[in-house]
Amino acid sequence: MGERVVKQWLAAVAVIGALHAPAALGGEREVLADLLDRILAAADQRVMHETFWAEGLVYTSSSGQRFGKAEILAGFDPPADNADSPPAAVRYAAESVQIQLLEGAAVITFRLTADQGGERIGEYFNTGVFRLQQDGWKAVTWQATRIP
Repeated sequence: MGERVVKQWLAAVAVIGALHAPAALGGEREVLADLLDRILAAADQRVMHETFWAEGLVYTSSSGQRFGKAEILAGFDPPADNADSPPAAVRYAAESVQIQLLEGAAVITFRLTADQGGERIGEYFNTGVFRLQQDGWKAVTWQATRIP
C-alpha cells in the first residue's frame, strides 16, 4: 500500500512539474526578449553594453571582423577631435525573433533593422548565444550578417 501511494505521489509531482515548466521557460524567453529590446533601444549607451556582453565575448561583425567586449566599449571613448557634429542617431529594431532555451544557455536569432533619419540604412541577420550567469543572461558569442 505504501509503495502505491509513493508512485501516485511521484506521478502527481511529475504532472505538476510538467505544467509549470512551460511557464518557467516562457518567463526566461520574456527576460531574454526584454534584454534584446533594451540593448537595441540603448545601443548608444555604454552602460548597457557593459552589462549585456560577457567578458569573454567573441563578436563577429558583418564585415568579418572579430573582436570582444573591450573593443565594443572602446567605441564609446570620445573621438580625438570634436570638429564634426555627430550624425543622427541610428535606431535599431528586432524582427522575427526566435529564442531557443538550453540548459543554462540560450540562442537568439533575429533580423536586425537599422534606421537613421527616417531612412533604412541596413538589415542584418543576427545570432546571439547567451549564458545564464550569477548576474543574469550575458551574450558570449555574436554573429552579424549583412543582408544585401
